[in-house]
Amino acid sequence: MLSETVNFIQNKIKENLGNFVPEVGIVLGSGLGELADEYCEYALPYSEIPGFEASTVAGHKGQLVFAKLNGKNTVMMQGRFHYYEGHSIQKVVYPIKIMKKLGVKTLILTNAAGGVNPTFQASDLMLITDHINFMGINPLIGENDDTLGQRFPDMSEVYTSELLELARKTAHKLKIDLEEGVYMALTGPSYETPAEVKMARTLGADAVGMSTVPEAITAAWMGMKVMGISCICNSAAGISNISLSHEDVINAANVAKNKFKTLVKEVLLNL
Repeated sequence: MLSETVNFIQNKIKENLGNFVPEVGIVLGSGLGELADEYCEYALPYSEIPGFEASTVAGHKGQLVFAKLNGKNTVMMQGRFHYYEGHSIQKVVYPIKIMKKLGVKTLILTNAAGGVNPTFQASDLMLITDHINFMGINPLIGENDDTLGQRFPDMSEVYTSELLELARKTAHKLKIDLEEGVYMALTGPSYETPAEVKMARTLGADAVGMSTVPEAITAAWMGMKVMGISCICNSAAGISNISLSHEDVINAANVAKNKFKTLVKEVLLNL
């Protein structure tokens, strides 16, 4: 199936963009898809791509967007697949494998997350320095594809140190406050209880969410360089007394989107 999907996408790229080979992949989380809208040269809906699924979450357009962004050939996922939508974990990470096959070497993962660290505020950006997989499943379970990665991959540096340093320097140059921390992934779709948030903080998490970690594991397994950025869209349950809603997530992402776009574009310029 991988070959069928890759051939389909490459043919579409050739028809519309000629000799375009993406070198950077970006997964745009809830409310952050505007970056793709601004630079789109060609968009391919997920519904047309063999092996892809439709995106069902508000704030996710559900298409691959191809563009030259600050000198880099880029493919952007305008919305991702989530485990809580009922997809298998292999379906969730399928687009990351496709990006690798298309030529992507550097992957930037973004998401909307709940703040567990009490110093974080809504619309803060957090550079992911590490993660905790609390989803109860791993995307590498099953037969190993030796053409993509080895059976027992090292995960001591999922988020590439040189990219972390580049993000720090870029944020400092642009005078963008960039928090740092550990992202914990749970399945969702329910938000965490106050007790679960307390557990997350005790285990060392600074933010919680329902995505990103399976993609990061898969990318690291395949030898891709990975950067992760969370938009802190609310304080998680128990940190504040405000009820949580997806509408609030989108609103907070809208507040943060300009500094997010500025940061990502400058990072790409200096890759």
